[in-house]
Amino acid sequence: MALRNGPGEFGLVTRVIHWAMALLVIAMLALGTRIADLEPGLANLWLYGLHKTLGFLALSLILLRVGWHLYTPPPRPLGAPGPALWAARAAHAAFYLLLIAIPLTGWAGSSATGIDVMIADRWTLPPVAEPSVEGEAFWFGLHGVLTKLLLGLVVVHMLTAIKREMAGDGTLTRMLRGRA
Repeated sequence: MALRNGPGEFGLVTRVIHWAMALLVIAMLALGTRIADLEPGLANLWLYGLHKTLGFLALSLILLRVGWHLYTPPPRPLGAPGPALWAARAAHAAFYLLLIAIPLTGWAGSSATGIDVMIADRWTLPPVAEPSVEGEAFWFGLHGVLTKLLLGLVVVHMLTAIKREMAGDGTLTRMLRGRA
């Protein structure tokens, strides 16, 4: 089992990062939805802290994935070139952009509250936005819109992977086992 990607297979590191991100994104979507329904207050402070910590972990993982992708490019895509390949590449680019932008907009929104952005109740991140009510509304509003886009993309990604696997091209198997 190779750590690096090969011409026709995903390496172990790529697969571990992919599935860790998948679980983290699902957890973050569930937690973020829960937080959005709550009234801000001290009783819920730990949920906000958990969300920020997981968001920082997600940002770290996607940056690791970008670095790993540059170090060991992904295998050749399955299937013939054409609109489906273009759509897959566009979807993956959108994933990367959203998975970087969503934590950054959350960080900016948290910074705009004027409250320290704490990670794991231990480390304070530097503010990336000036404290202001308008900035807080803007950044958290953008954070929410981008998150909804990500949710839609996740659903399409999952359905496409299942459809392609059922068609017998081995897409899902390749991400689970490394090769089709």
